[in-house]
Amino acid sequence: MQPRSIVRAARREGRRVAARLDTEVDLLRTRRGGADLALFHEFAPSPSGGGHQFLRALVREIESRGLVVELNRVSRETPACLFNSFNFDFRRLERFARRGARMVHRVDGPIGAYRGFDDGTDAKIAGVNAALASATIFQSEFSLAKHRELGFELREAVVIPNAVDPAIFHPPTSREPLEGRRVRVIASSWSDNPRKGGETLAWLDRNLDPGRFELTFAGRPQVAFERFRLVGPLDSAALADLLRTQDAYVAASRDDPCSNALLEALACGLPAAYRESGGHPELVGDGGLPFSIDEELGGVLDRLVVELDERRARISTPSIASVADRYLQVLGLGAAA
Repeated sequence: MQPRSIVRAARREGRRVAARLDTEVDLLRTRRGGADLALFHEFAPSPSGGGHQFLRALVREIESRGLVVELNRVSRETPACLFNSFNFDFRRLERFARRGARMVHRVDGPIGAYRGFDDGTDAKIAGVNAALASATIFQSEFSLAKHRELGFELREAVVIPNAVDPAIFHPPTSREPLEGRRVRVIASSWSDNPRKGGETLAWLDRNLDPGRFELTFAGRPQVAFERFRLVGPLDSAALADLLRTQDAYVAASRDDPCSNALLEALACGLPAAYRESGGHPELVGDGGLPFSIDEELGGVLDRLVVELDERRARISTPSIASVADRYLQVLGLGAAA
């Protein structure tokens, strides 16, 4: 083994030892007392992916009811723990799980379908679920059905969609009339996963009439554009402000279980042209129009513009309050506090 490899391996082992020591210290510190709910999830700084955004909104809603949420630990008297997908330290969770809290696993994906390749992550998630979970929360009927299609039967499955923070993502008080200007169409994605629909947006960039449509992309593009106005990754408040200036949204991702980007756009009052894939149809309902192949998208957007007010009036997204109620029920904490 090369010296650099030895150093890297030693550093990794050092981090593992330090993490185990931190866990044992925290176990001692939390022998008494407790919170109302524990959440196991490694948050990334904003701007970040949809799971982080949803869980932040969920925690804010739960805490607004006077409940106490602790992060990445389960104190002795804490009655329930929500752990997210595979975004946590499993060994740490396993040690804390021995205290007997009700363990609820929030699952997305399947990761193999969402990423387009199977690296064993879904099997690992299923193993964690079998070892620790009392119940499982899926984000869409698509996600539940796809897991079952792949042979994964997770514990006591229920479906609860994501929701957004209404203090941030909400419609504007008024809208600029379409007359005399181009139609403003936006797409957004924090992730640069190729299955987020980059090739579809590239088709749109090449083929949509620039005299009639103004295209904006917010996030990290997977492909080069000629006509799209590019805006980098934005924090939630800045993204919501931008969405409220737009007319319609394009959701081009494939096998996306419950797109937070799509929910944010809908919550800001944007009817969607959406790929008929993943959880998109469940989220949009009559608040938009589907397409199956790229070549359909131009016609779908033409129709969407004609029906813009009608489709906007039909947008219906779950509230974070109702979603929190359902989470608390599954966690055994009741619907309100």
